[in-house]
Amino acid sequence: MNVRNCRVCGKIFNYVMGPAVCPKCKEEKELKFQEVRQYIADHSGADIKEVAEECGVDMSQIHQWIREERLQFAEDSPIRIACENCGAMIRSGRFCDKCKHEMANGFKTAMGKDKKPAMEPQKKTSDGNKMRFL
Repeated sequence: MNVRNCRVCGKIFNYVMGPAVCPKCKEEKELKFQEVRQYIADHSGADIKEVAEECGVDMSQIHQWIREERLQFAEDSPIRIACENCGAMIRSGRFCDKCKHEMANGFKTAMGKDKKPAMEPQKKTSDGNKMRFL
């Protein structure tokens, strides 16, 4: 049995996997997430600072939910975060579409998937197509 202290409240709990947070704190965090999501749905023009103040959540937590793609915003929403690669402003995730495409192509190139498999030249035997006997 793996026992750890919760990073949030400090209580001891049976750790299974993921962040070292007890079930009670996970549930509270999920309730805060639902509250933030509902606030954003009701107030589409709100920015991150306003959402954080009204819901009592850290701005960094809201950024994390956006990066995890748990929160997404309408096209007209002022909430945007920077792409981790090029700095372009995006609505959710870690990378913009351009960087995602470039990374996918980079992985294909690294794996050799972009090249067609070369046909091995057939070996020519000096004997031709003669029958062999044992």
